[in-house]
Amino acid sequence: MTIRSLLVANRGEIAVRIIKAAKALGIRTVQVHSVADADMLAMKLADEAVNIGPPSAAKSYLDINAVVSAAKATGVDAVHPGYGFLSENADFADAVEAAGLTFIGPKGDAIRLLGDKVAARAVAARAGVPTVPGSAGRIDSLDEARVIANNTGFPIMIKAAAGGGGRGIRIADNMGDLERHFPQASAEAAAAFGDGGLYLEKVITKARHVEVQILGDGESFIHCFERECSLQRRRQKVWEEAPSFLLPSAVREKLCASAVALAREVGYRGAGTVEYLYDEIAREFYFIEVNTRIQVEHPVTEMITGIDLVQEMIKVCAGAKLSIAQKDIVARGHAIECRINAEDPSRNFMPAPGRIETLKVPEGEGIRFDTMLYEGYSIPPFYDSLVGKLIVWAESRDACLERLKSALEALTITGIPTTVPLHLALVSDESVRRGAFHTRFLETWLETEFAGLSGKTAEVA
Repeated sequence: MTIRSLLVANRGEIAVRIIKAAKALGIRTVQVHSVADADMLAMKLADEAVNIGPPSAAKSYLDINAVVSAAKATGVDAVHPGYGFLSENADFADAVEAAGLTFIGPKGDAIRLLGDKVAARAVAARAGVPTVPGSAGRIDSLDEARVIANNTGFPIMIKAAAGGGGRGIRIADNMGDLERHFPQASAEAAAAFGDGGLYLEKVITKARHVEVQILGDGESFIHCFERECSLQRRRQKVWEEAPSFLLPSAVREKLCASAVALAREVGYRGAGTVEYLYDEIAREFYFIEVNTRIQVEHPVTEMITGIDLVQEMIKVCAGAKLSIAQKDIVARGHAIECRINAEDPSRNFMPAPGRIETLKVPEGEGIRFDTMLYEGYSIPPFYDSLVGKLIVWAESRDACLERLKSALEALTITGIPTTVPLHLALVSDESVRRGAFHTRFLETWLETEFAGLSGKTAEVA
């Protein structure tokens, strides 16, 4: 099949990214938007725009009927969901296909299977991928949880079966914590995902978060190496790198092969990410989940491989065979991505929507800035605070850190507070430069190192 026109069912920087990829393929683009997003950059770049509702995401970007109706009314051939919103909603994928359109992502059945973390663990086990010790499946009662916790040992993580984005998660250090947190996690999961089901996983102390980028056309499957995503705040990634710089080559080979095996097990179509916890001491990795969409951090993989992942997923979802063989994919150099949010790090990361007065973007070899911003643009207060991603590449990690520091110093955004000061502090931190961090590192660092730095900055200001 041929895709001549494509509807972008998202907003912000990922909408801009999709439009640019589609245009490079000669595809006409249609951008949906809420009333609050009438002035966003993606609107200015798309060939056509359609208002799908009021500012509330529930009544616009999350409204399946509104998005599918817009797609049908504009006569597009396909719909790209980006990340977030409806990107991992199996019912949305089904509705797009039922309308006679192509969904740029896996089939609804695959999203449904891999979106349930308990079912995904079972798929991983069938594919021979090691999973974190814990419950064999979904648990619905505290009594079951007590038995499993006694067998597995503490600390233990309580996780939402249908979760994502760090919601519906609690850590229990003892039985009292488990009994207190279990109903809280279930209630949060039910409110966030409409499913209060939970499962338990043993906490891997000082684990690293490593993920593998996969691509599939339903018959052939490849990986594009791994990313290091351990710098997280409240289980939300802040800074990502490719490749994972401390991963032994033998472990890397096994890790990436396991991700391909899992993709093959479900006949995966499109771009996806298989996420793992890595125990650096034992040199063991454990499957966490599969994200059945393009990831926020996909640019670092593009920078080290030269592969346009968004274009590739559009082509394979249109029915094309993978144009790249595994033997032809080579990881070169090192890349780091800093997520730039409209937040004030000195005020506990308070969201800070507002008008962009000045925007000066660094340029030069190995520097890329994916953004939704332009001078005079007013960021609405209704959505995620991510406004851009600064991505830097160099031949080595040390050189990449130096280039990143210079790029951060050159990046100027005035009118609103951003997380640029946070990244400037991180890029100069000795532990970060040595790669001596894990998934819980940043929380402690923010309370100790950054709290002092931000306090001094406030005094100077």
